[in-house]
Amino acid sequence: MDLTNLAKQMAFIHEIDKLKYIQRKTRLFNSMRHENDAEHSWHLAMMAMVLAEHANEKVDVMKVVKMLLIHDIVEIDSGDIFLYDTNANHDNTVEEQKAAARIFGLLPVQQAKEFISLWEEFEAGITTESKFAKTIDRLEPVLQNVSNEGGTWSEFEVKYDTVLKKTCRMKEGSEVLWDHTQYLFEESITRGILKKN
Repeated sequence: MDLTNLAKQMAFIHEIDKLKYIQRKTRLFNSMRHENDAEHSWHLAMMAMVLAEHANEKVDVMKVVKMLLIHDIVEIDSGDIFLYDTNANHDNTVEEQKAAARIFGLLPVQQAKEFISLWEEFEAGITTESKFAKTIDRLEPVLQNVSNEGGTWSEFEVKYDTVLKKTCRMKEGSEVLWDHTQYLFEESITRGILKKN
């Protein structure tokens, strides 16, 4: 047994507990309580397992789940960026790269390389698995906002065109889930919880 590896793994496990304290703008379904990053990651992983049959192409579900469980760990250092923020963007920022190097760097070298590689693959959004993972990542806030009478759309006066711009790449991972999302948009506009410009 390699106790050096175990010590590094334990240090990482302690560090990622901080993800539970990173609050997101979105709220839990039918709730006033804001979701934290750990809850978000768990929910996405479950969604990926449940909805994998709807991916445009067959995906390695375990790889998608791994991506979704680690994709926001960098926010321990960089903080959560609100999806509809007009000043900040969601690109692979220098802060996030530093966070990935520091946090995943707590792990033994091979695990660190694997996790960083998965995180980078998710961020790039080019592979079949990362496209589907990003689709799931965009779907959850839509479901939350619909369940909360507009949620962050209403709270921050986010209009349909902005929501559409931030979610339209979902179709690259799943045409089925994108079609369902568009149905939810139309329903939300009819209900008055998502405003057209």
